[in-house]
Amino acid sequence: MTNVDHRVENPDRQPTGRHQVTAPKKSNSVARRAAIAGGVGTLIEYYDFAVYGFLAVTIAPLFFPSDNPGVSILSTLAVFGVAYVARPLGGIFFGRLGDRRGRRHALVATVVAMGIACGILGLLPTHSSVGVLAPVLLVLVRLAQGFSAGGEVGGAATYIAESAPPGRRGFFGSFTPVGSTLGFAVAAAVVGLVALVTTDEQMESWGWRIPFLLALPLAYVCLRVRLKLEDTPEFEEMAEKEQVAKSPLKDVVTKNPWSVLRVVGVAIAMNGSGYIGLTYFSVYLIKNLGFSKDAVYWTSAIAIALACATFPISGMLTDRYGRKPVLIFGYLAYVVIALPAFLIMGATSSIVVIGLVYFVYMVLNGVVQVPAFPLFTELFPRTVRYTGVSLGFNIGTIAAGGTAPYVAAQLVESTGSAMSPAYWVMGVCAIGLLTVATIRETGRKELPA
Repeated sequence: MTNVDHRVENPDRQPTGRHQVTAPKKSNSVARRAAIAGGVGTLIEYYDFAVYGFLAVTIAPLFFPSDNPGVSILSTLAVFGVAYVARPLGGIFFGRLGDRRGRRHALVATVVAMGIACGILGLLPTHSSVGVLAPVLLVLVRLAQGFSAGGEVGGAATYIAESAPPGRRGFFGSFTPVGSTLGFAVAAAVVGLVALVTTDEQMESWGWRIPFLLALPLAYVCLRVRLKLEDTPEFEEMAEKEQVAKSPLKDVVTKNPWSVLRVVGVAIAMNGSGYIGLTYFSVYLIKNLGFSKDAVYWTSAIAIALACATFPISGMLTDRYGRKPVLIFGYLAYVVIALPAFLIMGATSSIVVIGLVYFVYMVLNGVVQVPAFPLFTELFPRTVRYTGVSLGFNIGTIAAGGTAPYVAAQLVESTGSAMSPAYWVMGVCAIGLLTVATIRETGRKELPA
């Protein structure tokens, strides 16, 4: 048992005695600073994580040489998925750090760890130099990246939600998915730029290392930003009142198991559909449809970036109408457009048409992402919020996020149908619909104390 005080304090009452503190201050200006700091950090963190996916076609033969290019790609995508195995461990570690020492401490640690791991990946020897040791080292570095990423999104979502007024958590919370999704766009743009200024031979020899090595200065920039942050008003009040949980993981598993499972279900739908667009589309367009790498990288970057501009609109909609209606609309829309999206991409030779399909798909990704993050934070008391969000989100991401590119590629290989990944999207969205049906609307309430 922990010594956690679960009483809900009246925010207008001034406590007395040694616990005398003022109510948490949650102004739009405070929320804006939190949203920008959280979003920028998440962008850089997910840039580091996403570069691997966009370079999968290039590095596949370097680390997994094979006479069958499909085998090399599958092996490379499997390693992409392996990184997600470490995410729950990272979520537990950074969740405990964030719930006991402060949200700021954990967010600083995640970006440092990710930047170092990504830089190391850019220095790895290939199979031609060290043989089987190359893929072993690749797996180890990807595990380190997954461990770091496991503490990022839950921490950023918690930090922003605890800094925002109740009626604006959806809007300011949209900066978390904007950051994570825009990280993929920046990764695509950087990879595209490097591919543009190098020959195919140079790209395969040393050019692929540049996007990974850029993570080091980017991590430094993010570190400077996050070191200037103060902790959230929620955490500061909780620490002042000595309500910090001794064992956040034990508390969240024993006292909030259904909340964890609900986060898992929503995360399965969100990541299972989203990673098809964020990672698998580039592999599918290059390997299966024969589009040039340069065209795909730039189309991905532009489509994702433009889609991110619509995410705050989803945030405002979820603040006005609630989390559940927006989520349900997003899931149903994905079910409707999944098959037509793959049919159109398979039938056209126009990169402009591809870009339009990609844009629409990623706009819907915002519709299902943006309400999810404030919803996650609203399901847990503040004593275990970081741990609860991180644990549930990362389990759901393992189940359907990191595995999505591999499952999609395997479905195409085994069925011979390029349309088969669409049924995966429909399936994960059905899980999302069932999960949301079990959740009470939380959008207009104060965060639970």
